[in-house]
Amino acid sequence: QVQLVESGGGLVQAGGSLRLSCAASGRTFSIYGVGWFRQAPGKEREFVASIGWSGGSTNYANSVKGRFTMSRDNAKNTVYVQMNSLKPEDTAVYYCAASTGRGWDYWGQGTQVTVSS
Repeated sequence: QVQLVESGGGLVQAGGSLRLSCAASGRTFSIYGVGWFRQAPGKEREFVASIGWSGGSTNYANSVKGRFTMSRDNAKNTVYVQMNSLKPEDTAVYYCAASTGRGWDYWGQGTQVTVSS
């Protein structure tokens, strides 16, 4: 199994920045990619960004492109998302997910990000 633990959430003002971390443990050798998703109250979960574990290729939702940047540290089995120029609409619970090749197999418990006006 793979275990994921998110950290770094908090309360910031619009225009501020946060960096979220996702630490993976367990059978990390099986990880193909790691993604971030978010879910705001009353809304469906949405994709935010992802990164390939080996090659480091990244993908971003249009809503965060240019503001969020993903990175990884394979030695630490940790991925990050640097979130800049935060907007109130970024407010959500952010979840880290890991894929072993098909779908998103493992999920963290989430970390709250709140952006005030």
